[in-house]
Amino acid sequence: MLADPVFSEDDQRVTTSLTRNKTSPSNTTLASRRANTFSRSEIQRLANESGWGDEALSMGRLPLTRREADAIAALVPAAYRKQELDFAANLSNATNSDLSQYRIVHFATHGFLNSRHPELSGIVLSLVDEKGQDRNGFLRAHEIYELKLPAELVVLSGCRTGLGKDIRGEGLIGLTRAFMHAGAARVLVSLWDVNDEATAELMRRFYVNLLGPQKLSPAASLRAAQVSTAAEKRWSAPYYWAGFILQGEPR
Repeated sequence: MLADPVFSEDDQRVTTSLTRNKTSPSNTTLASRRANTFSRSEIQRLANESGWGDEALSMGRLPLTRREADAIAALVPAAYRKQELDFAANLSNATNSDLSQYRIVHFATHGFLNSRHPELSGIVLSLVDEKGQDRNGFLRAHEIYELKLPAELVVLSGCRTGLGKDIRGEGLIGLTRAFMHAGAARVLVSLWDVNDEATAELMRRFYVNLLGPQKLSPAASLRAAQVSTAAEKRWSAPYYWAGFILQGEPR
């Protein structure tokens, strides 16, 4: 599980890390530091290609993805889970072959969509390291195709992760297809910009149904989570609970 990445050197976690390690930022100016690193310039290029532009460099933290991750982790014995948070929710860990041993792989972060070039769609992981230095954090669809990820379920808990481009003779090209090509039997994705708090709660209920005493199927777990969420007045609007769909094998 990868959640709550660090997107900016202004993030409080960078300051905390520097203080903990008793180091200080370089005297080099921020502008020249960016110019001298591969990652941020590469990210800017990828962002432009993806149609995101400067938006990709000013993404806000999704604090409730941490609550989401902790709630899920509490349902799984420590020996059977791998939880990558903060700086560890990075591209290296997302593409590590170790993920292939897990039944369920969960990403809780921003998603980005390029409807013109769906191979450039993807998810965003940590864009800086503990020292505030830039790093490549875009995991794009064409890179996912190259992974070996025979998971029973991949969950993309972010915005618009289920969208793509409908190509005649090929079908819908996007993240769902990419993860299935990588070996995933099912992929849980979203159809629109989802609410952070509502999504954290929906995912908590989904995993309680899936991993708790009832041990429902993924499809039944999602349905039960959506029904119970919709029953609450604050979450009754379909916007809060209907955005996620399960694609792949129904069982």
